[in-house]
This record gives sequence, C-alpha cells and structure tokens, in this order.
Amino acid sequence: MNISVVVPLYNEEESLPELISWITKVMNENKFSYEIIMVDDGSNDNSWKVIEKLENENEQIVGIKFRRNYGKSAALHSGFNVAKGDVVITLDADLQDSPDEIPELYKMVINDDFDVVSGWKKKRYDPFIKRVTSKLYNGTSRMVTGLKLHDMNCGLKAYKLSVVKSIEVYGEMHRYIPVLAKRAGFYKIGEKVVSHQERKYGVTKFGLERFVNGFLDLLSITFITKFGRRPMHFFGVWGTLMFLIGGFIAVWIIGEKMFNIMFSNTITRDITDQPLFYLSLTLSIIGVQLFVGGFLGELISRSSSDRNTYLIEKEI
Repeated sequence: MNISVVVPLYNEEESLPELISWITKVMNENKFSYEIIMVDDGSNDNSWKVIEKLENENEQIVGIKFRRNYGKSAALHSGFNVAKGDVVITLDADLQDSPDEIPELYKMVINDDFDVVSGWKKKRYDPFIKRVTSKLYNGTSRMVTGLKLHDMNCGLKAYKLSVVKSIEVYGEMHRYIPVLAKRAGFYKIGEKVVSHQERKYGVTKFGLERFVNGFLDLLSITFITKFGRRPMHFFGVWGTLMFLIGGFIAVWIIGEKMFNIMFSNTITRDITDQPLFYLSLTLSIIGVQLFVGGFLGELISRSSSDRNTYLIEKEI
C-alpha cells in the first residue's frame, strides 16, 4: 500500500464528506493505493454516523471511535498503530489542510528519502493574534529544539511508516512529532510550503490555552530528549553546583567569624544571625534534593521495561 492518511477529528460532521471526496479524488488521479484512517476523538455531534456512512460507500476508510475526548495526540497514536502504507500522511479534518499536497509530500518521502516532511503554512488565513503567537511559538521551538522548521504545529505532515511505528505520541506531544522522530534516530527531516484554506465549517477547537500548553510541552520534550535516559546528568550537575556554592558560603562565614575572634578582637554577630547562613543552608538543602532526585531518576530509568529497547535499522 502506498499511502495511509490519518485524520484525527472532533465534531467535524459537516466537513467530512467533502474531505473524503477530495482525498479520494487526489488518490485516484495519482493511482495511489491507499487507506483513510479516521479517528473520532469522542465527538458529541454526528461525526461517527457520517464516518459509518462514508465507510459503507468507500472500502478504503478505516474508522476508530474513542469513548471520550482524549486529545489529538491520542488520536494520532491510535491511527499510527493501524497504519499500513509506505508513507503516512496526517491532516486535519477541518478542510484547512489541502489534500492536493499529498502527491508532492509522497514524492519527497519516497524519491528524496526524507524521514519526515512537515508542512509550512507560509500564508495563513488566521486571526492576527493567532499568526503572531504562532510565529513566537515556532521561533522559540526552533531555538530550543534545533529543528529549523517554520511551522512545527502544522497538521499536514508526511512520514515513513518506520517513523510512526518507532515513536509514541502522548499527552500533547503531537506538536513535536518531528522532535520525537529525531530523538528516535530519524534525522532527515524536511519542510514543504503548503496551502492553507480558510475554515469553511464549524469553529476552531483550540483556544489560548494551547500556547501555554505548547510552551510547557516544549520544556518537557526538551528535557526528555536530552536527559530522559540520564537524569543524573541534569539533576546531579545542578545539585552538586548548588551544594558546593552553599558549602563555600558556609566556610566563608565561619572563617570570617574565626578570623575576627582571633585577630581583630571585634564583636561580630553569631553565624546563625547572618542572612548568608540561611542562604548557604538553603542552597545546600536544594543541592542535596536535586542530587537525590537525579539518583532516583537513574534508578527508575534503568529499571523501566523499555530500558533496552533500541531501534535497529538493519541486520546482516
């Protein structure tokens, strides 16, 4: 099979018939063998009934329905689990992503050997505030992750099948699938300018909280990518540094106290009356806690069930 199209959706009953018709037209024109995996993320409208009707008309459609709303990451993960095509294409169900981009994305993966191709909505039909916050978010993501992608959160992406079978998308990590792919050893990640359509039906499912969640997820994915299997390298370094600074301050104020007593005959405050003493104590305690946290993290990491799960590319 050439292509698996994974479509996560939530309350998109109006757009589904047009979307399926559009995808089918593109596939038939390019003579692709394909499947369309539609994952209903707990919709409370008639989306599932529409999917059932479309499935009866088109045998290439695969439907998955969640009992409740779990989020886009869970929907993509479920779609990836059942995908069988050589290339997996993801796009949103709101008709803002154009299926006409699929043939070129497929060629970039198959002919140019990209592991991941991410869409870039260079010209967006979104409100001004959303465009500005998106640029800020993507700029921060490029700086932190090192991936030079202009539109990390674009729903239109293409993957080799081996990529989606090698990563686990959870929480709200759908925004950072290219980062997860890079972490798994897939380094050839490209980008393609894609067209962006104005929303035709319904309303957006994301509010301003997506930007707060996106920033927190960025911190999480950065830490997991760099220190997920070696937490002591983060907590241990900072813990040791704070403990040494606290110890140095303690030695300094004790030495100063002894010097004044022995040589200057001046009356000085008790060590416990000095602010530096409490700063030293606080830093030492935090340092020990960070070091212990790193040690416990190492124990958990080394005892986890997937500690020896490594991706093997080839065997002879």
